[in-house]
Amino acid sequence: MKKSLLLVLLLAGCATPGVEAPKPEAKQVDEMRNVAKVLSTQLGGKLKEAMGTQGPVEAVSVCKQIAPQIANDLSKQTGWQVGRVGTRARNAQTGVPDAWQTKALAQFGQRIKQGEKPDTMEFAEVVTAPSGKHELRYAKAIALQPMCVTCHGSAESIPDGVKARLQAEYPLDQATGYQVGDLRGAVVITRPL
Repeated sequence: MKKSLLLVLLLAGCATPGVEAPKPEAKQVDEMRNVAKVLSTQLGGKLKEAMGTQGPVEAVSVCKQIAPQIANDLSKQTGWQVGRVGTRARNAQTGVPDAWQTKALAQFGQRIKQGEKPDTMEFAEVVTAPSGKHELRYAKAIALQPMCVTCHGSAESIPDGVKARLQAEYPLDQATGYQVGDLRGAVVITRPL
């Protein structure tokens, strides 16, 4: 089991009285870790390709259109809910974390303050859904990579054409001001048990 994996069995106050949630199996977490890796690898490849052939202005569409498509395809293949959320949302429709995801991101933030690198962080927990059924939730931290500064960096580092495209595509964008290595967000997976 990876040293960076923190398994917490239940959120305090979320347990049904007298009913103990199942413990996540290492195999389940490994499977979720692999799906998160597939999403990150496929998205990274598409971004590098777009940056190299079309430039950063056109690469914005990869995150807007291709990233959700990859997550949707993985969701269909696995039967789980796969997505990405940000510490600061670019897309208010798909990138805003829910309460559990916010908790995972806050935990990642604390671990960074203690010197841990975000690219090694993950968090998994069994929770009781509003339906009363158990879910295994998983989050894999996303650290800002060098090529991401073009769209997520400081105002001075984002080219004017990219700024214009971001303003057109994401008028409520809050996902700028990052530096390489910062916690940008997380790949998040919800798996029914």
